[in-house]
Amino acid sequence: MVVIGCLLLFILPLIGLVIGGWLGGLTVGLWAALGGFVLAIAACSLSIIALVKSRPSR
Repeated sequence: MVVIGCLLLFILPLIGLVIGGWLGGLTVGLWAALGGFVLAIAACSLSIIALVKSRPSR
């Protein structure tokens, strides 16, 4: 789960950059890459929070 969240840090900005650049040019591509990065940070943080909550208490 953490690995998927960390891989999304690379995959989502690249996908956003390519699709945004294809649809609207460089500026739209950069904004789409930034949006993909924000979504990837959210997914990564959610997976880390789930991992911490699933840890047995001491």
